[in-house]
Amino acid sequence: MKGVLICGGLGTRLLPLTEVTNKSLLPVYDQPLIFYPLQTLLSAGIEEIMVITGPENIDQMTGFLGSGSKFNCKFTYRVQDEPKGIAQALGMAEEFSAGQDICALLGDNIYFDTISQHIRSFAGGGHIFVKEVQDPKRFGVVEVDGTKVVSIEEKPQQPRSNLAQTGCYLYDNRCFEFIRNLQPSDRGELEITDVTKWYMQNGKLGYTVLQDEWIDAGTFESLHKAAILVRERKMGQHKEQVQETAQAAAPQQQPMIGQ
Repeated sequence: MKGVLICGGLGTRLLPLTEVTNKSLLPVYDQPLIFYPLQTLLSAGIEEIMVITGPENIDQMTGFLGSGSKFNCKFTYRVQDEPKGIAQALGMAEEFSAGQDICALLGDNIYFDTISQHIRSFAGGGHIFVKEVQDPKRFGVVEVDGTKVVSIEEKPQQPRSNLAQTGCYLYDNRCFEFIRNLQPSDRGELEITDVTKWYMQNGKLGYTVLQDEWIDAGTFESLHKAAILVRERKMGQHKEQVQETAQAAAPQQQPMIGQ
């Protein structure tokens, strides 16, 4: 399996910050945002990763990430000249995929669930990760019945569920044939929802419901929330490590004579 990090788009909801840099390079507590989806791919054992971004940020992206050697992976870069949809960006990775399965991740998504085992065990077709949200109208909304996905709608006015499709997509290599023939939506974009629907209609789509936090860090509020959550988790882990170290270093009390 190969990985694709999709870091395109204009980031208009994060202006003026995105006049300075790509939103995927903005800080989330102590690391750039892109490190979080990158770590998801690396934890799943994916070593060949294509990074797709716009022409205005390609120099910064390549300068920052480099060849991938410091992450024990290999990066390939492609420029998406115009933001014409996630599916269009993914379609640019067809040659890179070399017939292998693909894990595509949006560069502004942070997963607090450990999803690497689902990525490693992917066995063809399509697989998505969904999360219960309070404002499903903002997302692609997924309706499920038991183990099956029965409908997917992009930003519906009357959502059929509160399950949002998050920004990690597992597809086998057939996705590229479908994308080549995909027509733009009313928004003028090639919609990733249409790709997922195709797998659903062919009975080849699986899903996982996320239990922990998931952040689509494309707004000031979500970016701020992500930083708070990351800090809380890291501070909690640090506290636990300090307590474990103190317990290990503490002298064992010997029983008194006569006890």
